[in-house]
Amino acid sequence: MLKRLNYIVSCCGLFAVTCANLHVAAQDVAELVDHRYADNEGVEIHYAVMGDGPLMVMIHGFPDYWYTWRYQMKTLADDYTLAALDTRGYNLSDQPSGVESYDLQVLINDVASVIRAEGKESAIIVGHDWGGGIAWTFAAHKPEMTEQLIIMNLPHPRGLVRELALFGQQHENSQYARNFQLPNSHQSIAADGLATALARGDEDIRASYLEAFSRSSADAMMNYYRANYPRDPYDSGTFAELPEVQAPVLQFHGLLDTALLPGALNDTWEYLAADWTLMTIPGASHWPHHERPDMVSNMMRAWLGLHR
Repeated sequence: MLKRLNYIVSCCGLFAVTCANLHVAAQDVAELVDHRYADNEGVEIHYAVMGDGPLMVMIHGFPDYWYTWRYQMKTLADDYTLAALDTRGYNLSDQPSGVESYDLQVLINDVASVIRAEGKESAIIVGHDWGGGIAWTFAAHKPEMTEQLIIMNLPHPRGLVRELALFGQQHENSQYARNFQLPNSHQSIAADGLATALARGDEDIRASYLEAFSRSSADAMMNYYRANYPRDPYDSGTFAELPEVQAPVLQFHGLLDTALLPGALNDTWEYLAADWTLMTIPGASHWPHHERPDMVSNMMRAWLGLHR
């Protein structure tokens, strides 16, 4: 099911870092952040801020909220101002109705509103899953606001579209996304089930996720798929027509991800104007920043040091 890649970039030899204990309790990070809001044409976007230094905007995926970045925030806060979003529809951000409210062009303006709310003109952009889709799109359409780009388990959207158009394994494994596009898909989404899946047996983390998902909109979560996930015939749409990304890119991909297969990573350089560092992680699945937090955080720090 997983395709072999011939270009695996190892972090070994790139840096020497003494790994700290990153596994802090979620509530410890929650006690350290400031809670702020940005406005995008009347929609309030909540974000949690921690640290000091150049601005880094962090964008979660489905199903999640700002807290997904807890390990990275704790590790990077000495050197960066970290602004972790609740994307619209989730947790403390507004939940506008209508599929059109979740179009990628709207979502990237949410990110821009956070950057402006922090008094900056640009930022380092980080995204996972749907947050990765937003991040790729933001970097492509707003190069002047993107300093560097860091992606976790979301192949470049044009690579994903290419693989879907082959009607092979990626198309088959994306049936869940086509199901999510159905009008009533949100009726099968329950906060308790989502929280249990994300907690991985940790009851404190489960409680935090349950609180966030209980005040989130399941319909909004599904609108990300309805508005943006590529559809047959796969030759048009925001993802298929994405402009070339100008910023340097660091990309992580857990090779056990069954929703987003690594074949879509092939030829990513064709869509990029600057350097691309790919770190594939055998043994990790869709959540490398949870499953390999030390590795991900230390690689981020080392790579960012090279691009100052």
